[in-house]
Amino acid sequence: MTAATHSTLFPQAPDSADAVLEGLDPEQRAVATSLRGPVCVLAGAGTGKTRAITHRIAYGVRAGILQPSSVLAVTFTNRAAGEMRGRLRQLGAAGVQARTFHSAALRQLQYFWPKAIGGPLPRLLDRKIQLVADAAAACRIRLDRGELRDATAEIEWSKVTQTVPADYVLAAAKAGRETPRDPAEIAQLYAAYEELKRGRGVIDFEDVLLLTVAVLQDRHDVAEQVRAQYQHFVVDEYQDVSPLQQRLLELWLGDRDDLCVVGDASQTIYSFTGATPDHLLDFRTRHPGATVVKLVRDHRSTPQVVHLANGLLAQARGRAADHRLELVSQRPAGPEPAFTEYGDEPSEAEGTARRIRELVDAGVPPAEIAVLFRTNSQSETYEQALADAGVPYQLRGAERFFDRPEVRKAGVALRGAARFGGNDSLLDDAVDLPSQVRAVLSGEGWTPEPPAGSGAVRERWESLAALVHLARDFAAARPGATLGDLVAELDERAGAQHAPTVQGVTLASLHSAKGLEWDVVFLVGVAEGMMPITYAKTDEQIEEERRLLYVGVTRARRILHLSWALARSPGGRAGRRPSRFLKGLRPGTATAGEHAPGGGAGGVERGHRTGTPAEAPRRRQRTPARCRVCGRSLTDAGEMKLMRCEDCPSDMDEGVYERLRAWRRIQAERSGQPAFCVFTDKTLMAIAESVPDDARDLARIPGVGARKLHRYGADVLSICAGHEVAGADEED
Repeated sequence: MTAATHSTLFPQAPDSADAVLEGLDPEQRAVATSLRGPVCVLAGAGTGKTRAITHRIAYGVRAGILQPSSVLAVTFTNRAAGEMRGRLRQLGAAGVQARTFHSAALRQLQYFWPKAIGGPLPRLLDRKIQLVADAAAACRIRLDRGELRDATAEIEWSKVTQTVPADYVLAAAKAGRETPRDPAEIAQLYAAYEELKRGRGVIDFEDVLLLTVAVLQDRHDVAEQVRAQYQHFVVDEYQDVSPLQQRLLELWLGDRDDLCVVGDASQTIYSFTGATPDHLLDFRTRHPGATVVKLVRDHRSTPQVVHLANGLLAQARGRAADHRLELVSQRPAGPEPAFTEYGDEPSEAEGTARRIRELVDAGVPPAEIAVLFRTNSQSETYEQALADAGVPYQLRGAERFFDRPEVRKAGVALRGAARFGGNDSLLDDAVDLPSQVRAVLSGEGWTPEPPAGSGAVRERWESLAALVHLARDFAAARPGATLGDLVAELDERAGAQHAPTVQGVTLASLHSAKGLEWDVVFLVGVAEGMMPITYAKTDEQIEEERRLLYVGVTRARRILHLSWALARSPGGRAGRRPSRFLKGLRPGTATAGEHAPGGGAGGVERGHRTGTPAEAPRRRQRTPARCRVCGRSLTDAGEMKLMRCEDCPSDMDEGVYERLRAWRRIQAERSGQPAFCVFTDKTLMAIAESVPDDARDLARIPGVGARKLHRYGADVLSICAGHEVAGADEED
């Protein structure tokens, strides 16, 4: 399912530091050997980013350059952190801390709370939705189930963007949030929720980060102790960092720069939670001496899948699209992606299940097949269709493998057999490790043949079958291994959350499929209203939906099917259309228009450090941007366009700004593009503040660029000079 589980399950650790580098492509090797200073890895889908950064850590440890205990690697899910720990262990770099932001912060908070605050750390809420419901009742605000869920999400967004209740209304308006209730009501609810939380002596998931930030900011002795422990940081999925996580990372770093970040702006799909790719895209601005490595060699997907993925992003707009990476497949050719139209949703599910049944009958392992959809509500139809076709499946996003009751019970049974197996009659006829495991698990409900149908019984059997398969692979990799050795392996895997592969077709939402891969992927429901989803209204939301489909496409190694239904139910009105994102990509459709400029080919760009002579870098060296009013360093992308802080006074020529807006509106209508594709509001404000006299001055304004200067420069300079431009003052 992932690169780790798809490769050899139990590889031997490399015997030297140089051996760690074997098998890496040139760019991956550049990542692995860039061990000092700020490093930014722009890694396209399937280019082996996890492989590159784990080998980087392992190479540094094995070469004696990095101390394992001094490295902190952070990512965003327990699964990803567990996979990273598992890979590092296999590479001989055990002892490195690989955690989520929240896990690392909670560990520090638990350790320092008695010293910094006093007393025990408040209890951590498992789920905040009940407390939000209590807060709504206290405010006499009636919320249905959907509104309660959405209000909870708004509180979470407020906290990760460091917005307090008093500032919520203004912050939500500035961010263009579509709030589930009147913003003033959400602010009241948020304040009541915080008050209830304090009264009950509990903290929530976001408080873990907020409190850690507060302790590190207020207690310099604590901050110095943390910085003495960790000297080297690696951040995976950096495009998903929230402002709060970025602040925590800055406090961990202090004034040091031994930081490696890895990400892909084209896989930013969690902006609704406060995640933003700006920290990734602005990394070179904050760290002018950074080494930038671009990974574009796609080792996962065939050229046919990669071609579709590149075509999908080529139609994208916005800042992330301007930095897209053009992937280059490294795999042999495969079949062209298939596009199928069905009359209704049940027919689509049945047709998908029928094709999967044919693949399984032809020898494709069910675990190498996935059905991906936009919303979890689509799952039930496919569960039933696969059960009717006799195909095993598993639901992604369900309970973690080692937390399942049947897995915990099986672990207890295996541990008991390892200790007292000589007195267990079940093992009398077991001649090797796999047969011993089968004998023990038969007492827990495992049978050689799966039970009929779907549901809980089938899911329990799939869990036990995964342990049986793991025992077989473990014995093959380590001849002579005992039941005790297997139990030790399971304990290590449980600690790392490195689950074995469950032998069933994966059903998953596109969001939960991030970071996974399969030989065969079925993308279903790729129709308008579902992809993009109905509530995606703004240009930014539409582009995030496009990136979500891109994530789905790039999960496929070899075979990719995309499908949609014209009606929801049999006999219904066939009024649906295929997703606009497929225009120009599926046979028989015209191209969607001009392609966005990409981020270029792969390679390495070394930063130029002060006082160190070096060859001129490929790009002009940037110095930190500073506000032209107060002189403060600027890191926000919008402020850097204006070259001033948002709060500093503006000397904008209002007349020039309004004429520029009117002209932009006409240009956008003529080209059929959103207005921001001509110039963003911030760029127009920057032009109206500087009122450039010539092309050279105009070109210096961030957001103009050579292409737009050539296309629009004459009109903009005429407007700045007070001259009339055809169409500039026309009304809609």
